Amino acid sequence: MKKTHDIIILGGGIAGMTAAIYAARANLSAVILEKSVCGGLVNTTYCLENFPSQPGIGGMDLMEKVREQVTEMGVEIREVIEVDRVDLSSPVKTVETDEGTLAAPVVILATGRRPRELPIETDCESIHYCAICDGSGYKGKRVIVVGGGNSGIEESDYLLSLGVAHITVVEQMERLMASSKAQEELKRHGGKVDIFTSTVIRRLEEENDRLTAVVLENTETGETTRLAADGIFVYMGHETQVELFNDVVPLNAHGYVTAGEDMAAGPAGVFAAGDIVNKRYYQITTAMSDATIAALSAAEYIRQLAD
Repeated sequence: MKKTHDIIILGGGIAGMTAAIYAARANLSAVILEKSVCGGLVNTTYCLENFPSQPGIGGMDLMEKVREQVTEMGVEIREVIEVDRVDLSSPVKTVETDEGTLAAPVVILATGRRPRELPIETDCESIHYCAICDGSGYKGKRVIVVGGGNSGIEESDYLLSLGVAHITVVEQMERLMASSKAQEELKRHGGKVDIFTSTVIRRLEEENDRLTAVVLENTETGETTRLAADGIFVYMGHETQVELFNDVVPLNAHGYVTAGEDMAAGPAGVFAAGDIVNKRYYQITTAMSDATIAALSAAEYIRQLAD
């Protein structure tokens, strides 16, 4: 049985929820479909210091405020829902889920990105991608952080604030890519932090699916180092989640959606917003900008259909 809306929004991150707010303001019926819980990658951010009006707010706290606003505006949110198939080519688009099929003349794609996984095949339960989610279990333990960008360095600092005994940062480039400020904050922890550049993890040592040690290799010299470790937190960048529609929406060579100035992407009535869109900067505020334009463009498209 199909349930009809004006707009179906795929993804409940900041882009999806911003689009929903603008859709509701335009008196359009919108539904958010989110495979996990609303908030997206922002939920994994310990502290945001550059969001207007909210200096020093936790990512989860900010997203909860946004979600409350979306709900109060009457937007339907369906979380922990599995989207099996989408048809974006027809005038009325359909989205098949494990809870039934939805239909709408407009779909806004805001599925975002996911963390790149550690390139080692393993069933080890000690590999994580979110310090806020899993860091508290490593109090008093030794942790490897893979990635020397802002995320890796800032999350290392957060892990130490939770009581992690020691952090080893592993960066494959010849230097850390994080900002000077972030690096200075981490280095204040002194002997609790070691940094390996031009280095990758070559092997994991496990016992009962739990990590006991890692073997590192310097990519310039070939020298290997074995370190005792209880857990790994990975911050190697992200990849787009576009598998559901990569055959009908224009993508660049890196898997990002090529959208127009009005955020239109591919078939008429399809718009994109947020981290899946090809652009120069990826910030919460740029995702909100995309979503604002996408929702306003969608509203105009729906008005034109009614004329």
